[in-house]
Amino acid sequence: MSLHFVLDPELTPELRERIVALWVDVTNAGGAVGFVAPVTAADVRRLADPTLAAIADGPDRLLLGYADDRLVAALIFCDNRFDLKAHWCVLKRVMIHPDTQGHGYGLALMREAERLGRDMGYAALHVTVRDGLGLDRFYRRLGYREIGRLPGALRVAPGDDRDEILMWRDLPPAA
Repeated sequence: MSLHFVLDPELTPELRERIVALWVDVTNAGGAVGFVAPVTAADVRRLADPTLAAIADGPDRLLLGYADDRLVAALIFCDNRFDLKAHWCVLKRVMIHPDTQGHGYGLALMREAERLGRDMGYAALHVTVRDGLGLDRFYRRLGYREIGRLPGALRVAPGDDRDEILMWRDLPPAA
């Protein structure tokens, strides 16, 4: 089953709840999207509410991926809010529902983000990755390169500090 994508959907109350549910499921399956498991919808809403407000009111943009009518993928194009950085953006909260992993949805989501990034005029995309989960290998296969690390920047538990890996993908013009 392939994904179809929606950029800048109307953030209805129902869609907001679906996004929070995806976020909870991804986190509780071990995903690195701003929390450490276990989390509840109430935990996630503390971050989701201002995040979704920055999308609804601009300047951030939301990309959702659906398998049929089921929300299974999401990411946010975060505006840098700084004119000297307007030519690139940060991708945040890159999520694939855990029970759909292994179907190529992550690759499809990131390729769609690259295509849209070019259409939006971006010269590059930036992601940050929590070390220790192997996520950097996924992004490397997609053409991202490590450009730095913040050592011990993420405290996932007492005595368990992880590097935050900074990754970058130039977006050459489409062939």
